Amino acid sequence: MSAVLAAPAEAAPDAAGDAAGKAVDTAARYRDHLLTTLGAAPAARVVPPAEHPARAWARSGLMTLCGAADGAPQLSALPLTALADGALAALASLAPQAELADLRGAALLAERAALMGLQRRGAISAGGACRLLRAGDGLLALSLPRDDDWSLLPAWLEAPATDWASVEAAVRERDVDELVERGRLLGLALAPSRVEATPVPWLRVHAGRSWPGVLAVRPAPLVVDLSSLWAGPLCSQLLQRCGAEVIKVESTARPDGARRGSAPFFDLLHAGKRSVALDLHSARGRAQLLALLRRADIVIEASRPRALRQMGIDAEALLREKPDQSWIAIHGYGRQEPQAQWIAYGDDAGVAAGLSAAQQLAGAEPCFIGDAIADPLTGLHAALAAWASHASGGGRLIALSLHEVARQAAQFEAPRDAAGWRARRRDWQAELRSGDVRAPQARCVRAAAAPFGADTDAVLARLGGAC
Repeated sequence: MSAVLAAPAEAAPDAAGDAAGKAVDTAARYRDHLLTTLGAAPAARVVPPAEHPARAWARSGLMTLCGAADGAPQLSALPLTALADGALAALASLAPQAELADLRGAALLAERAALMGLQRRGAISAGGACRLLRAGDGLLALSLPRDDDWSLLPAWLEAPATDWASVEAAVRERDVDELVERGRLLGLALAPSRVEATPVPWLRVHAGRSWPGVLAVRPAPLVVDLSSLWAGPLCSQLLQRCGAEVIKVESTARPDGARRGSAPFFDLLHAGKRSVALDLHSARGRAQLLALLRRADIVIEASRPRALRQMGIDAEALLREKPDQSWIAIHGYGRQEPQAQWIAYGDDAGVAAGLSAAQQLAGAEPCFIGDAIADPLTGLHAALAAWASHASGGGRLIALSLHEVARQAAQFEAPRDAAGWRARRRDWQAELRSGDVRAPQARCVRAAAAPFGADTDAVLARLGGAC
């Protein structure tokens, strides 16, 4: 059984004037919300920017990514940028020595779009791989980022499907829940678009010590990062800024798919990390990986639990061997069955969390909110969970899911009904000023990531034992 950490979401204030004033402090309240769920009481709390969520959204560049390509940029009625600022402030509060002062949580959400030159495309995600589709009883999101995904469509739809037009035609008369259930069984990444009122946690402790723990000064951790794409690598990069040494481990047969994307974005996330490439199909490679994991203070992974166990990697067993280790598992929908088998990417996970549905409730046309926004949101939260666990003695298997992090963010201080959503969007729109809407910006890419596998021999010689 997992332990659920969740503080109750606060209701949005009723009076418009009070709401406008209170909105400015959303980031600080979210910082406190996260620290409370961790049972953490730092000596001092870093103060996040006191900025209205509407203006933070517009200035971050995310507003330019929302709405139809030929229409005006859309304001989100969700305070996602403020929550990102609050999460970063919570991390900085627990790691006062960290080099985080030059970062803005809100800006981290738009960096990929800035470096890849992405634009808003309405019902098509900024990255192009995910679409909002209209079924017979509602909307769903479908991601097809891999060539292999297209080969699954005929079995899913029980009809030929060779392009997006044929997919749209095939789903038009079908029920959303039927399509989602069938697609997930086949391994497709898809999700219904709807607002869910049931509270969810932003992390779950599946094994080890319960929270809270006593914060202490510990040596800088060794982080072994097995993750790929965005959420996990952002988590380990933030830990690196907190003083951690990060070793990025990849399979020689299946390197991080982000290597095939934007080189500047990959460099931004991975500069300064050690690169280790192992043949995980061989007994020797798996033994080398296990040796590295046994030395790690923090492990970050994004694989299905079954896949790791097939390689002889058992998180619970490693925690018993090394009781001060923190294991951070990042998945689309969590480690529990059947959700552990569901595939998710940042865009469809955001739709599953209700981000697009909330936009509809607020009176706007349905669209994607930001760029794969569940990924950087989860990376921020994962870094906070990892550092809090390490600073309080470790000994935990902590799971975060793209869906639950984004859904918890969507529920934070959410309006009570559709009228409240429309009022919020109207009031927030009035807060915008001329010049607030800006293009996404990214940090300067100052160094290149290590070449694939460049540090394998040196790292194994130092940490890999006799393997």
